[in-house]
Amino acid sequence: MKHVVFIHFFTVLLALVTAWEVENILVSSIPLKDFKQPEQIHISFGDEPTKMLVTWSTMNVTQNATCLYGIGTTNMIAKGYTRKFVDGGPQQHTQFIHRVTLINLKPGTRYVYSCGNGVLMSDLLTFVSMKDGSDWSPRIALFGDLGFVNPQSVPRLINDTKKGMYDAIFHVGDFGYDLDAQNGHIGDEFLNLVQPIAGQVPYMTCPGNHENAYNFSNYKNRFTMPGDEHMDNMFYSFNIGPAHVISISTEYFFYLYYGLMQVPRQYEWLENDLKEAAKPENRAKRPWIITMGHRPMYCSNNDNDDCTHHESLVRVGVPFLHLFGLEKLFHQYGVDVMVWAHEHSYERLWPVYDRKVMNGSRDEPYTNPKAPVHFVTGSAGCQERHDPFKNQTIPEWSAVRSLDYGYSRMQIMNSSHLYWEQVSDDQGGAVIDKVMIIKDKHGPYE
Repeated sequence: MKHVVFIHFFTVLLALVTAWEVENILVSSIPLKDFKQPEQIHISFGDEPTKMLVTWSTMNVTQNATCLYGIGTTNMIAKGYTRKFVDGGPQQHTQFIHRVTLINLKPGTRYVYSCGNGVLMSDLLTFVSMKDGSDWSPRIALFGDLGFVNPQSVPRLINDTKKGMYDAIFHVGDFGYDLDAQNGHIGDEFLNLVQPIAGQVPYMTCPGNHENAYNFSNYKNRFTMPGDEHMDNMFYSFNIGPAHVISISTEYFFYLYYGLMQVPRQYEWLENDLKEAAKPENRAKRPWIITMGHRPMYCSNNDNDDCTHHESLVRVGVPFLHLFGLEKLFHQYGVDVMVWAHEHSYERLWPVYDRKVMNGSRDEPYTNPKAPVHFVTGSAGCQERHDPFKNQTIPEWSAVRSLDYGYSRMQIMNSSHLYWEQVSDDQGGAVIDKVMIIKDKHGPYE
């Protein structure tokens, strides 16, 4: 009888082991008490509206990256992969970063999800999948330069997120100050700080100068963006409603010692992406082309930074040779809106090209503007405080400036109307600037 029981027990055990993946066998060798809770959970759009990318970290080796998800209940499962990440600092701070793609999502539907290793899972989080097609009005929060110290805008952004105010978040460079600080522990703390936002609304990013340590390794390892899931490039594009959005790395112009070819490689990709987005059939479906990059082409702060010089590298290209500059390229393909950060302030520009104001008309400057409209939104809050506007003549292309801590909101209303506003956290969430951009026609500027 004992032999029968043993054979039965062995058969059941063998079946269970066979059903699990090898990764699960590794996990089962770790006592449950030694597992660490999944943390730093954040999501981003996939390369199709039916997908969502989930990224999170654990502080010990937990394989079998798994997400349970579904509508109202977690009745679907998705598996991904795990990458060991060792920070470049002297303590060699090590963590394991997990990536899973949720698939077969119904458009515009609220999902619940939990992620982990199949043994220990996170608490339930929620998100709303992207709506289908281009005939809807995305609502987006935009900001850059948000630190772990003095992150003033975070509580208000969390409240906005709880109210369901946004379909996406655009973080335009500079995270945590810095992701690599204290051997990478500040990066951990920062991503946990923004998890109530980034774990529930797609958190779309671009690199800033504060991410440069160890060839941007913290940025590349901690985030996952569509079309660049392994973060090899730090540039990508995606569609949302009636807009095509392009995220670039302005930092390639400033850290050439990480590779001389990174500037022309991005430029070639960017031009091809713009050509595709500008095709008549694509522009008819998604007329708005919006770019985001960290360092602005224009700003009027007096900190002697790149954009305060007459010839910004981002604007005109590599010094002396003036190769691979982006302003002429964006103008050529009719980019509508450019979003920047880096300066710890807010600034709205008049439509501008080559430092010349190109308003639609005297009375309605943002109706059919003759050049792209630029916004600098880098005042979310960090320990470096503000970059002031002092002792200088205001350039003719600068329309509105503010040193209030806060962030921007954008709603792409339809094919012809785009609404922008600036929120002041210093003034209790008051809207201190707003503008409606109206375009009857999208395309190259004359």
